Amino acid sequence: MAAGKEIRGKIKSVENTKKITKAMEMVAASKMRKAQDRMRAARPYAEKVRNIAANLAHANPEYVHPFMVTNTGGKKVGFIVVSTDKGLCGGLNTNVLRAVTNKLKELEGEGVKADVVAIGNKAAGFFNRIGANVVSSVVGMGDTPHLEKLIGPVKVLLDAYQAGELSAVYLCFTRFINTMKQEPLVEQLLPLNATTLQSETTHQWDYIYEPDPVAVIDELMVRYVEALVYQAVAENMASEQSARMVAMKAATDNAGNVIKELKLVYNKTRQAAITKELSEIVAGAAAV
Repeated sequence: MAAGKEIRGKIKSVENTKKITKAMEMVAASKMRKAQDRMRAARPYAEKVRNIAANLAHANPEYVHPFMVTNTGGKKVGFIVVSTDKGLCGGLNTNVLRAVTNKLKELEGEGVKADVVAIGNKAAGFFNRIGANVVSSVVGMGDTPHLEKLIGPVKVLLDAYQAGELSAVYLCFTRFINTMKQEPLVEQLLPLNATTLQSETTHQWDYIYEPDPVAVIDELMVRYVEALVYQAVAENMASEQSARMVAMKAATDNAGNVIKELKLVYNKTRQAAITKELSEIVAGAAAV
C-alpha cells in the first residue's frame, strides 16, 4: 500500500491548501466591503474641489494654472503606476503593467523617455527589473491608503511638470467596476483637460479671496490632482480585494476537485490491493 500512503499524503496536503485559500477568500471578502466604502467616500471630495476650481477659473480667466498648460518643450513624460503590495490577486497587476509597458514602447518608438513613480511593491519591483527610470516609489501602504504617504512621491512629477521638464503625466491604475470586473487604465493626468474642469452649475458667482484668487487656484489645483491620485489608489485597493476574493474562491474550488480526483484514485488503488489479497488467500487455500 505504498502507493495508497503516497496518495493519502497528497490528499492531506491539498486539504491544508484548501483551508488556507478558503480563509484568504473570507478575509478578502471582509476587506473588500471596507475598500469599496472607502473608494466611494473619496469621490465627493474630488468632485467638490473640481467644482470650486472651475468657478475660480471662470471668475479669473486672465490666470491659467501651469497644470492647464501644455508643455510642448518637454522631452519626457511621467507615469504614476498604482499596483498592489501583495500578490495572489489573479491578473490584476499583470494587466495594468502590460498596459503601461505597451504605452512605454509606443513613446519609446517616438523617441520620448519616461520617468516612473511606482506606488505598490509589485510596480516598484517590475520597473526596477526592466531598468526603467524610477524617480520615486512608495510601498507598504497597508489596507488603508494615506494621502500624506502619496504626496511626497507624486510631488516629484508635479514639480517636474510645472518646471516644463515633462510634456505629460499619466496615471495608471485598475478601476473598480464590480466584484467580477476590474479595468486597467492608462489615462492622462496632466495637462488637465479644460472640459473636465468645466463647472456643472449654470450660474456663476465670485467671492472675496484671502490672500488672493491666484494663490487659492494654485492650492486647489494641487489638491485636485492629489485627490485624483488618492482616488486611483482607493479604486486599485477595492479592485485588489475583489480580485483576490475571486482568485481564492477559484483556488478553493479547484482544490476540492483535486481532492475528489485523488480520493477516487485512492479508492481504486485500495480496491485493487484488497482484490489481490483475496485472490492470494483463495489461491493459497486451494493449494492446501
